[in-house]
Amino acid sequence: MRSFSVIGAAASAVVLLGSCATSGSMSKADKRFARGEYEPAIALYKADVAKGKGAASANFRIGEAYRLSNRLDQAEPFYKAALDGGLRNADLAFRYAEALKANGKFDEAAKQFTAYAQNGTNRTLGARAEASARSATASKALVGTAASYDVKPLDALNTPDADFSASRMPSSGELVFASGRDGKTYLGNGEKFLSLYAQKFDDPTAMTGGTARKLEPIFNNTKEHQASATYTPDGKTMVFARSNDGSKKGYRSVDLWISYFRDGAWTTPILANINDRTADDFAPAFAPDGTTLYFSSARKSGLGGNDLYKATLGANGRFSPAENLGDQVNTVGNDNFPGIAPDGTLYFSSDGHPGFGKLDIFKYQGGKVTNLGAGVNSAGDDFAPFFTGPDLGIFSSNREGGKGSDDLYTFKKNPRKVVTFYADVTVVERDDKAKTTTPIPGETVTITDGRGRKQDVPTGADGKFSIKLDSAQSYALFTDRPGDFTARGSLSTVGRYPTQESLTQPQTDIRLPITLTLNKIIVNKAIEVKDIFYDYDKYAIRPDAAVRLDTLVQTLQDNPKINIELSSHTDQRGKDAYNLKLSQQRAESAVAYIVSKGIAKSRITAKGYGETRPIVKDPKSEADYQRNRRTEFKVTRIDK
Repeated sequence: MRSFSVIGAAASAVVLLGSCATSGSMSKADKRFARGEYEPAIALYKADVAKGKGAASANFRIGEAYRLSNRLDQAEPFYKAALDGGLRNADLAFRYAEALKANGKFDEAAKQFTAYAQNGTNRTLGARAEASARSATASKALVGTAASYDVKPLDALNTPDADFSASRMPSSGELVFASGRDGKTYLGNGEKFLSLYAQKFDDPTAMTGGTARKLEPIFNNTKEHQASATYTPDGKTMVFARSNDGSKKGYRSVDLWISYFRDGAWTTPILANINDRTADDFAPAFAPDGTTLYFSSARKSGLGGNDLYKATLGANGRFSPAENLGDQVNTVGNDNFPGIAPDGTLYFSSDGHPGFGKLDIFKYQGGKVTNLGAGVNSAGDDFAPFFTGPDLGIFSSNREGGKGSDDLYTFKKNPRKVVTFYADVTVVERDDKAKTTTPIPGETVTITDGRGRKQDVPTGADGKFSIKLDSAQSYALFTDRPGDFTARGSLSTVGRYPTQESLTQPQTDIRLPITLTLNKIIVNKAIEVKDIFYDYDKYAIRPDAAVRLDTLVQTLQDNPKINIELSSHTDQRGKDAYNLKLSQQRAESAVAYIVSKGIAKSRITAKGYGETRPIVKDPKSEADYQRNRRTEFKVTRIDK
C-alpha cells in the first residue's frame, strides 16, 4: 500500500514547491521532491538539517516526504522540529496533528486539531480539523477492545516486499494480488514497482502451497505500478489500477483500466470511462451483482482526501457516471480500498473514522459505520478486505511482525459469546424499633441510566424484581415511601464484561443483586453520621468530612418534610466547658455547610453536647474515645 499510495503524488509535490520552482532556486533535494522521488529527497534534506542549512524548512519537507509516501507515523518528529524552528507554513500544524493521530497519540492530536480549527490559516484544512479532533477523541475509546476475529498471516504469499490487495480469478480459482517481489526500486519510497500475480494453492481450504506466477505482460508494465485487480463473478471482465510511469508524456495519475475475456483470451486493457484524469482513481472492487463497481478517488468533488464512489457497468462495457457514497461513509480523511461481502455489505478502509492510528477496516451497514476492532485493525495500515466467504477472507496490513512491507492476512469472525446483565432488585423496610426487616410488595423503584433515561419498575409480591441492563452503563436506583427515609443505590456494568476467552457458554447471564432498604423514620432517635473528622482543636469542615455531610444533604433533599437536630459530641478528655463550646462550634460549622448546599436553615438545629452523652461511659482504649467523638442527627419533626 505504501507504493501504490504515492504513484500519483508528484503533482502534489510540485504544488508544495511551486515558489521554489518559479524562482529558479530549487535545490537537488527540492528537485527530487518535485519528481515524487521522496526516498532520495529525504536523505538530501536530512543532510541539509545536519549542516544547519534551512533546518526548519528542510524538516517540514522531510515530514511531507514521509506523509506523501504513506509513512505519516515517521513524519511526526520532523513536523515537530519544523514547528519548534519557527517555520511559518499554513499546513504545518494540521499535518503535525495528523502524524500524532497516526502514532496513536489521540489526546494530543485532538488538542492540536482543535487549535488548528480555531487558528489555522488554510481554510480547507481548518474545515477538516474540527471533525478530525472528534475522530481522534473517539479513537481513544477503541484502545483495549477485545478482538472479534481470528487473524493469521498468509505465509504462502508474503515476501519481504509489498504483497497486498487480494482477489480471486473466477475462471481458475487463483488468488490474484499485487506484489513488489520482482520489481525495480521505486524512488518514491525505496520499495519496489508493483505487478499483478496469481497463485493456485495446493490446499485451497488452508491456503497453503503453490507457486506465484506473474500475470500476462498486457497487465504488467515494468515502469508502472499495477494493483487491485477485481473480476465480475462470471469471470468475463477485469478492472485494475495502473499508475503513471513518471514521464512527462505518461499519465499523470493513477487510473482504472478494464479488460474483457473474449474468445479464450484477455483483451488489451484500456482506460475505463469513469476516471478523473486530474486525480488518482484506484482500488476497484466489483460487488457480487457483477455490475456495481466500487472504487477510491481523490477527485475534487470529494469530502476530504480519498473518497469512495460507485458506478454501474452497462451491457456496452461502459460505466455510468461515478456516484460519491456520501458523508455517512466518506470523511474529511482518506476513505478507500472497498471490499464487498457476499451479502452485499460494504467494507472499506479509512483514517477519518475513529480507529487505532492509521488506516482501519470498517463495515457500513444499516446506515452505520463500525470499526472491525482489534485483531483485524492495528496501529499500522489495515486495508483492502476481500471476502472468500461469509465473515471470512483476506486483508492487507503493514503492521509490526510481518515479513517486511505490506503483507496479506486471513481473517475469520469468531462466533461471539453473548453476555446479558440483569439487576436483581429487592426492596425491604427496616424498623429499628420493632427490629424487623420486611419485603415491600408493589413499591416503585425509579432506575436512571447514565444518559438520564428513567424507568419506573414495581416490586412483586416478594418485594423483588429483575431487569435487563446495558453492557456498559451506570445506573442510579431510587425509591421512597411515606414514613420512611428514601432509599438510594447504584450499580454499574462498565468494565464488567468478561473476556471472550473466559466465557464457556454461548449465552451467559450475569446477575447483579442490590437491596434498597427503607428505614422507618423514628422521631428523636439519634443516627450517627460516620467518619466526620475534625483537625485537633478545630471546627472547620475538612474535605473528607464534606463528602460525608453530602450524604446527609441528600437525605434532606430526598425527605423534604423532615426537620433535624445535628449534634456534635466530644470524648471525656479536656475541660467540660471547653468541650461543650468546641462541640457547639463543630455542630454549627456542619449546619452552615449543609445550608450552603441549598437546605433551608429553618429545618436544622445545631447542638453541641460536649462530653455529656458518651456511648462508652468508661472508656478504656483509643477506640472507645473515638466512638464517643461523633456527629449525629435525629429527626425532631415531620411536617404534614
